[in-house]
Amino acid sequence: MVYGSFRLSLLCGAGIFTIALLSTSAQAGTARHSSVATSHARGEVGIKLGQTYPAGTIVINVSKKKLYLVTGVDQAILYPVAVGKGKAAWTGVAYVKDKFVRPDWAPPAVVKHDNPNLPDLIPGGTPGNPMGERAITLSLDEIAIHGTSQSMRKSIGTAASYGCIRMLNEDVVDLFERISVGTPVVAIR
Repeated sequence: MVYGSFRLSLLCGAGIFTIALLSTSAQAGTARHSSVATSHARGEVGIKLGQTYPAGTIVINVSKKKLYLVTGVDQAILYPVAVGKGKAAWTGVAYVKDKFVRPDWAPPAVVKHDNPNLPDLIPGGTPGNPMGERAITLSLDEIAIHGTSQSMRKSIGTAASYGCIRMLNEDVVDLFERISVGTPVVAIR
């Protein structure tokens, strides 16, 4: 449900983006983490976990390049993702800070250095915008969970980003509707 819309520029590991804010609610319950199913398709999966996480928690397994939205005890929705390459891959605890629709994107200095032909701004909703359909910003500097452009879809399942978690557009739209600002996010190896 859209509660309001405004333009705001933020810096993400993938760039500065302008967004429209949305808000939804998280789910209740618990689940645990230790070993996880390895399907590549989105869907509810059984998970055997050694640590307990409440339902609604996002767990990112960096080494498996999977994002899990915990739905209950030993249950989660699985999404394939691209993670940060090399030292850009992060682990730890964060929370969802904001949620945005079709953000504009301006490459930060490190991306512009590596790709000097990129424009200074790519409008939201345009084919070359790497933010895709949705961006979920985290409490960490320059880190978001976001969609991707058509040309970057093949990066899902790899270590390819500058730190953000990249999802298929259809998956980030699905996740976006299931979580809310404040949702806990845990990234593990």
